[in-house]
Amino acid sequence: MMQDIGRIRAFVQVFDAGGFSAAARQHGRSKALLSKYVTDLEDYLGVRLMNRTTRKLNLTEAGEVYYREVSALLQQLDDLDATISDQTSEPRGLLRVSAPRNFGESTLAPAMFEYLRTYPKVSLDLRLEDRYVDLVDEGIDLALRISTLADSSLIARKIADMHVVTGASPELLKRLGTPQHPEDLRHMPCIVDVNLQGQSNWRFTEDGKTISVPVTGPVRVNSPLAARTAAIMGLGLVTLPSYLADPAVERGELVPVLTDFLPKGQTLQAVYPHRRHLAGKVRALIDHLVEWFAAHPIK
Repeated sequence: MMQDIGRIRAFVQVFDAGGFSAAARQHGRSKALLSKYVTDLEDYLGVRLMNRTTRKLNLTEAGEVYYREVSALLQQLDDLDATISDQTSEPRGLLRVSAPRNFGESTLAPAMFEYLRTYPKVSLDLRLEDRYVDLVDEGIDLALRISTLADSSLIARKIADMHVVTGASPELLKRLGTPQHPEDLRHMPCIVDVNLQGQSNWRFTEDGKTISVPVTGPVRVNSPLAARTAAIMGLGLVTLPSYLADPAVERGELVPVLTDFLPKGQTLQAVYPHRRHLAGKVRALIDHLVEWFAAHPIK
């Protein structure tokens, strides 16, 4: 059984590294041994898992299915090992984390790198991208999300409070006037960030009730940073997370509007798959992030 696990792990390591040579360097094993293990595994299964060329390595259709399943199984074994050894050893191993790109670059990165300084036996695969990430299918240990938890197959822990800002350039407000109520946005140009929850339906609150206002405008974009630039250039109003809006407000490039109607209670959440055993490295990261953002509040 241990030999089978060794072969399976070799197969996963080779694909994750992008080839036999890279995997050999990363894991301190010989290229020949890794090749033998993968070949033995294919012989045992009776199928080819990888198509190998001198320049490229791709999974076959059977290999993709097998990789997805065994990666999850190996992760569960690693998590169980980490859970059992939590009392006697510090966090270690590869940690895969997903977060929105602009938040990761501007705010999250220092917290993550400080974690690595605290736990030098952990290595980090930080994936910053503005799209929905399926944690289970993509083998992600932890995702940082700015929203409310919607997927019941996931567990979330609040990391920090956050808020959003709706604003526009001084030039646009001088030309069109300042909106006094969210409904005024129906008749004003707005920049739509398709990553924003609700997209073209912006949410506000009035007397404790949620107002959903449909907006339109000259720009739809899948980047809050690009949406901010469009708003600064006077193309429309924009709704942004505070960590992106506040610097532009401080420079006088954007003016906040409708502040009395902005929704409260938005949070940064650490989201992870519903597993019986939570790896020590993940638990340590969550605790670290809670402490970090308590000391470095998100504006």
